[in-house]
Amino acid sequence: MSRKVDYVKDINDSKETWRLAVRIMDVWSVVNNKGIEHLEMIVMDSLGDRIQVLIRHDHLLKWKEVIKENMTCIINNDSVYNNDFQWKICDHSKKIVFLGGTTMKAIELQNIPPKGYFFKDFGEILQDKCKTDRPEDIIGAVSEINHIQSNTPGKKVVVSVVLKDLKGNCINCNLWEIYGSKFLAYYNDPKNNGAIVILLTHAMVKDGQVSNAWSGSKLLINEDIPEIQDFMSKLPTNEQKEKPTQSAKSLSNWSGGSQYSPVEMFVHNAKCMSLSQFCKIKHETLCVTVATTLKFAVSKYGWFYYGCTRCSSKAPNPEKAYECSCGQKVEQPIPRYKIEIYVSNGESKYRFLFWDSECAAILGMTAEFMHNSMVENGEDDPMVYPDELEMLLNKKMTFRVKVQPTFSQASVWKLCDDEAFVKEIENDYIVEDNQSKTEYAKLVPNKENLETSAQTLSASGENDPESIILMTPAKDVVIADKGEEVDFEASGATQLSGTKPSKKLKIEPSS
Repeated sequence: MSRKVDYVKDINDSKETWRLAVRIMDVWSVVNNKGIEHLEMIVMDSLGDRIQVLIRHDHLLKWKEVIKENMTCIINNDSVYNNDFQWKICDHSKKIVFLGGTTMKAIELQNIPPKGYFFKDFGEILQDKCKTDRPEDIIGAVSEINHIQSNTPGKKVVVSVVLKDLKGNCINCNLWEIYGSKFLAYYNDPKNNGAIVILLTHAMVKDGQVSNAWSGSKLLINEDIPEIQDFMSKLPTNEQKEKPTQSAKSLSNWSGGSQYSPVEMFVHNAKCMSLSQFCKIKHETLCVTVATTLKFAVSKYGWFYYGCTRCSSKAPNPEKAYECSCGQKVEQPIPRYKIEIYVSNGESKYRFLFWDSECAAILGMTAEFMHNSMVENGEDDPMVYPDELEMLLNKKMTFRVKVQPTFSQASVWKLCDDEAFVKEIENDYIVEDNQSKTEYAKLVPNKENLETSAQTLSASGENDPESIILMTPAKDVVIADKGEEVDFEASGATQLSGTKPSKKLKIEPSS
């Protein structure tokens, strides 16, 4: 005799033999500060009721490859506890925790509603009518890009945009790390024109603004799904054709009060020279130049290396757990970009080494995601360069690099592909062969704390992963257009975790 199916609304802690017929609405991985991973997901039954589910680390291997978003299934036997998640995705007072005896069978269930989103009204966000422990789904059109902080040692990528709904309400949205990099990659792609509609799931809401969570959020940009296409179709015709603008401070990418321009800060303490002069350099030298990415320089190491899950340090062994020098306990090292590319300017050519963060910013995806996608498609040869990497080629950019003549290569520290920025560097700073040595480098006078990132709509790369560690920043206050302070700590991204409250992210001032 078959056991009857229970409903989500009836779940309580009176038993562990619950039998649920549900759709997996969302699933995500959470890694705590000790490097231990677990899974969380949201399931929904035929009545539309939802409940949050936790799969602990000791059951991870059993379920990680089995559970798929949007699948329908029968789940038998699980523990029930009070919903003490720091961030409660749904209103149910209980949560489900998988047991050793939990079973799940995939089955077609037509009576369960399809995967959907629960969008929060911008008016309620602006009126602060939101639960502080409740992440929300949001959708809106990007009307302006008002701040960009690039990835430099001690700082993380964050892009702040203004989102507008169909009623004309506007809110600030802060996109951190890979979310910000994904947005920049889309915005910088010349093939993408017109309005940008973004859908952000599990957004953290505070003080009238939103941000992604470290874990759990999904960012969809102009994707071909009904929710985005319907929103786009309802925009005024003229707005559908307009690409979002950049505010003055996003173009400068630095806090107000400094007497130096973004270009001056980019070239600070570096020698500005044409690519043709690189072959004359005898010692390691910090240089700024303009060049166009030409083709991959295929090495025996391929296009990625295995590194720490927190910083960019190289793992001693890609198949073994270890404790990194940054303090992170790494269960499984992850792929990180390390790509050698020939760049050219006129007849001159040189080999540049691109690191993880700038590649992720341009490509809009992590090396781990790209590698896993290849494996899923049956390609397990690490020396095969995926087609998506072609987006790195044929781009004219300004580079801040450390030239390493011993290896006949240059390691990329920062880059910028903004056309006006590149043109100013090229016309006003690059010194040709026939100029005197006194004009060899235009340096900005030394000034405390001047060394900041200064590229527009771009993310700067870290140094060699053997030596650089990107730590959690401390605090960031950015000067807004009208002189008021915009505190990014107030809406800093966090991790959707059911085990331990996450620390607030703070970052140092960017100037």
